[in-house]
Amino acid sequence: MSNTPMAASPLTRAVLEIDEYASGLGWDQPARLFALVDTARLRVEEPALAAQLGLEDETETTGLTPIEQDEVPTDKPLDEFLATIAWPDAVAGCALTVERLMLPPSAEAQVPQGMSEAKLARWVAEHPDRQEVRMTVAVLRDGSRESALRLREKDASTEVLTGSGLVPGLADALSATFEE
Repeated sequence: MSNTPMAASPLTRAVLEIDEYASGLGWDQPARLFALVDTARLRVEEPALAAQLGLEDETETTGLTPIEQDEVPTDKPLDEFLATIAWPDAVAGCALTVERLMLPPSAEAQVPQGMSEAKLARWVAEHPDRQEVRMTVAVLRDGSRESALRLREKDASTEVLTGSGLVPGLADALSATFEE
């Protein structure tokens, strides 16, 4: 968490830590899924894992530790994959980082109607105003949400936007992984 603000909430710090991790891997990466676990609980219940993650000497008593999960399959739509996930009780929340193309609001009126998903994706990819964005979205069991957005053209930690309502659809899909 070298570049994360200390005054931020534990969820915001976790999102920024994941964003920083993904940034270090570079662009054009697959989606990555993370379990978020209570750091203090992890130290008590899983001391070997906490030591492996370098958490045994931390003095902070609150916080969330992101633990990357197995690869997200690329042959299945993301919403279908997320619908198959169920988390154990020890997981306080989850996060996903994914790269997408987006258009500015001014281009939304230009979107042709009645296109197939494949044709629409191609249209967006060829649009001159498209922007590549990395979204990191996290949710907790209690409904808390946080997001971080990083544009490829402004790829600096000082340019990352954060907010709880930036990617509501993805936050909803992640929240559904905690529903019974």
